[in-house]
Amino acid sequence: MQAIAAAARDLSAAIAGAGLGAELGAASGTNSDGDRQIALDVMADAAFRSGLAGTGIRWYASEELDGVAELDRDGTLALAIDPLDGSSNVDVNVSIGTIFGLYPAAADAAASFLRPGRDLLAAGYVIYGPQTALVASFGAGAMKFVLDRPAGIFRLAAPVTVPPSSAEYAINASNQRHWPEPVRAYIDDCLAGAEGPHGSDFNMRWIASLVAEVHRIVTRGGIFLYPADARAGYEHGRLRRVYECAPIAFLIEQAGGRATDGAERILDQTAAALHERTPFVFGSAEKVAHVAAYHALARPEVSALFGRRGLFRN
Repeated sequence: MQAIAAAARDLSAAIAGAGLGAELGAASGTNSDGDRQIALDVMADAAFRSGLAGTGIRWYASEELDGVAELDRDGTLALAIDPLDGSSNVDVNVSIGTIFGLYPAAADAAASFLRPGRDLLAAGYVIYGPQTALVASFGAGAMKFVLDRPAGIFRLAAPVTVPPSSAEYAINASNQRHWPEPVRAYIDDCLAGAEGPHGSDFNMRWIASLVAEVHRIVTRGGIFLYPADARAGYEHGRLRRVYECAPIAFLIEQAGGRATDGAERILDQTAAALHERTPFVFGSAEKVAHVAAYHALARPEVSALFGRRGLFRN
């Protein structure tokens, strides 16, 4: 964790100075999954990989690498990391971040990461915004640390708890026509406001930076939805189970929230491949449970009993 914090501190300084020297937002090819990389993605991955050498990490799995790197043959830990989530937003000065999850190392790389998320020992994220904060859980609640820039260290700020309820949801509404029916029904009912089945007026938020969305939810509550949809390449969702969803789900649950693929708990699922994608819904437990109920209602045997939305109108 000291090494992650040190690399994050240095990366925060580099992000703050982007545009003054090297062109950190310049294109730098594509990553292992075909997504566009910028120079800052590559720099962030190199910073974490070199900073973690000699710290007990045996296996290092990064969204920016094709496979898993072995850092320390005698290490006892395996790290899954998205070194710079949301990097496409760096040019427009939107908060971006780092996501990480720590597992006990297995004898081989695949077994270390292709396992249920509930096996995580620790997980968290760093957000590079107006303040640089590190939010982490070691399996007993969640804590926020804030970077003291003059001292160059992260200081403990406060425990983190997801508010149990909120009238905010985050989803990319431009894709509404592609969403599966349970997601469309849930958002339609949110849009119905106080007269609708949820009995509340909602506000929509969408930052298009996953870490920024997580940070808002652990601060103010609400729900985030990135469903699978009908577009080519989105049939299984778009976010990575190993690097993004499992670590965030671990943290959110430790902070009192809930995280699913829309219907089932993320931490009970096992990735079949290192760069596997999944639908992702997380946030205040009550809201996430509502979305799961909409998915259950879409099943023929349940729909026959209650009708399309009858479960929420009584």
